[in-house]
Amino acid sequence: MQSIRNHAKARLAAGELALGMGLRQARTVDIAQIAHTSGFDWLFIDMEHNSMDVDAAAQICQAALTSGVTPIIRVPGHESFHATRLLDNGAMGIVVPHVSTAAQAACIADMCRFPPAGSRSIPGLLPQMGFEAHPIADVVRAVNDEVLVVAMIETREGLENVDAIAAVPGIDVLLVGATDLAAELGVTGQLGHPQVDAAIDAVCAACAKHGKVAGVGGVYIEALMTAYIQKGARFILSGSDLAFLMAGAQARSVMLRSIPLHAAGQTVTS
Repeated sequence: MQSIRNHAKARLAAGELALGMGLRQARTVDIAQIAHTSGFDWLFIDMEHNSMDVDAAAQICQAALTSGVTPIIRVPGHESFHATRLLDNGAMGIVVPHVSTAAQAACIADMCRFPPAGSRSIPGLLPQMGFEAHPIADVVRAVNDEVLVVAMIETREGLENVDAIAAVPGIDVLLVGATDLAAELGVTGQLGHPQVDAAIDAVCAACAKHGKVAGVGGVYIEALMTAYIQKGARFILSGSDLAFLMAGAQARSVMLRSIPLHAAGQTVTS
């Protein structure tokens, strides 16, 4: 018996970068193959900041399972049903925003894994197992091993408690939400500010101490991404479909408008 591989988790276990593509605009399943072909390891299916419903997210998750890219959901809150409905329908990871205490982190880890590692309810056949029937104990073990549980550090309180959060069993990654954290620290929009830099240091140190992985999202300036990766961040939200679409569209329009027009009255010759 073999469950579908969590490509992001495998990359992290190998000491490599795991690169994620954020979804804000995409609503069709072909985005999974697009992300894989473009070199990404995981989809950041953002249900906190877009209007995507559960069914659309589940369809994308199931398409991603066999496309070579891992579907990971950012849920909109800490309530367990946000996470478990998607985990039952193809998600292989959950990102929870605004994690500020170790107690919150423990609840998150608990809701995302089956007993004995957690208290997640055991459903029927799972897409992560190819809908094959296997002994329940084997399914529980395999799925628990592959799920990735990510706590976002994006509040002042979360930063103050980062060592305790990193120590919680079952939390795999601490992901800095740089935009919100900068705002919390009073330096809104200043992602290269020394306070943000120090926060990344603190998260990376806590992760190194407790055997967890540090990550960064919301930072897309090459120099800053380079600096934070070199500090130890490896779970990287690399950009969103909207940002990539706009960058490509703007580059194309600029290129076309730079072409000199044919002068009126001139004859075009070959």
